[in-house]
Amino acid sequence: MNTPAPSRVSGSGLAFATAAYVLWGFLPILFVSIIGATAPEIVAWRIVLSLVFCAVLVTVTRGWARLWAILRNRTAMITLTAASVFILINWLVFIYATLADHVVEASLGYFTNPIVTVLLGVFFLKERLRPMQWVAIGISGIAVLVLAIGYGTFPWISLALAFSFGLYGLVKKRVGAAVDAIGGLTVETAVLTPAAIIALVVIAQTTGLALGSHGAGQTVLILSLGVATATPLILFAAAARRLPLVYLGLVQYLAPILMLLVGVFVLHEQMPLERWIGFGIVWVALALLTFDMVRHESRQRPAR
Repeated sequence: MNTPAPSRVSGSGLAFATAAYVLWGFLPILFVSIIGATAPEIVAWRIVLSLVFCAVLVTVTRGWARLWAILRNRTAMITLTAASVFILINWLVFIYATLADHVVEASLGYFTNPIVTVLLGVFFLKERLRPMQWVAIGISGIAVLVLAIGYGTFPWISLALAFSFGLYGLVKKRVGAAVDAIGGLTVETAVLTPAAIIALVVIAQTTGLALGSHGAGQTVLILSLGVATATPLILFAAAARRLPLVYLGLVQYLAPILMLLVGVFVLHEQMPLERWIGFGIVWVALALLTFDMVRHESRQRPAR
């Protein structure tokens, strides 16, 4: 049975949501601090260590019964396996973008994600869009053209991140309340762990692992990847149970804003005029989408 969405704003819910998106926003700093590690190695460690951390959490929260129920649910397992593929693509692209000095382009992907999510709802869930949502999607298409023409390259990193995370959310939506955040992440990382271990073995025998090769500080950073992956997801799940979706949707812009600031002011990535114009057009689309979302929610509340 699905839990009804909360109708009142919770202070703790806002705190959990803010903490989750702040952690996601600053993740690029963690990745670029891991000297000598490639994107595949960081993703592989992220998978394996997330599974270890989730196993500890399942034990602490006495969630093994819930986990076994998920494992016995064939539909849930197929769905979570598909979700694991999309989140793997998202992690690989995001970490590659971070290490290749494309954090700004990655932030654009997460700015675009709400619009892509709306578009996926049309194609896969047969949802009917309101006029302002169509306008927002059209404006976003113009932004992609401006960035592709003005900046000289197609923003594939942004679109890959937006669509992979949008598809991940779409797939996860199908399991609903049957799968909790910790149990879902445990299964997803367990599905990916065999491939991650193989990747680590191959890297160790070819270029060599970064783990343990650049001092104790680097080792601690790599070992923290599991906690850094699971913690914001758990905070987000706690926020989702306490906040109306409209407020959760507003807070989500915090992560790409922080990524943009990190890319420009911490990592000193270039931000030419055409890129500012492209971002500005996306922000106009997001403003329209947000306004429509808030207006629709305010109209629906009296009816509920």
